[in-house]
Amino acid sequence: MYVVVEGPIGVGKTSLARRLAREYGAELNLEVVEENPFLPAFYAQPASYAFQVQAFFLLSRFKQLSQLWQPGLYRESVVSDYLFDKDFIFAAMNLRDAEFDLYQDLYAHLSPRLPTPDLVIYLRAETPELLRRIEKRGRPYEREMPAEYLSELTARYDEYFRSYAHPLLTIEAGGYDFVGVEADEQAIFSQIEAALRPQVGA
Repeated sequence: MYVVVEGPIGVGKTSLARRLAREYGAELNLEVVEENPFLPAFYAQPASYAFQVQAFFLLSRFKQLSQLWQPGLYRESVVSDYLFDKDFIFAAMNLRDAEFDLYQDLYAHLSPRLPTPDLVIYLRAETPELLRRIEKRGRPYEREMPAEYLSELTARYDEYFRSYAHPLLTIEAGGYDFVGVEADEQAIFSQIEAALRPQVGA
């Protein structure tokens, strides 16, 4: 079983992925975010550092997922807090012209080498809720993130998942506090269990 939790910044991907990995006894795969040396500079000057940020994320995520699925290395279940395709969503939003052309070439060579999840859980929330959650977790370089950026990012996620061709479960995360309310956590688990059942033959 390979399950991915995806969604815009601050929506609760990692929190849910941790709970799912614990629930299913799965290996937890977390994206490398704070190790990206270009990220603080990107939030301060997006146009100047967008390509460096995206190239770092693209290559680090590819290496991480490649190691996870090495031939001969058997893992019964994996839960990840990112989909490799997310990098393209951000790149399409942040890159222009020749930089985006170069990025697309790199992405086209790397993406087909990775496995497709059994289920992607798309957590979405409106911008005010995302801003509230970002403020709560307190990463300094995220605190000045414009609301317009988050709104556009959510719109691009919505557009991407409208035509996603593989098993998908969309959850309106703003309606749940799955970190602080056990009933909310169980309600989400029930939806995920129902979505997984036909995928894993349960």
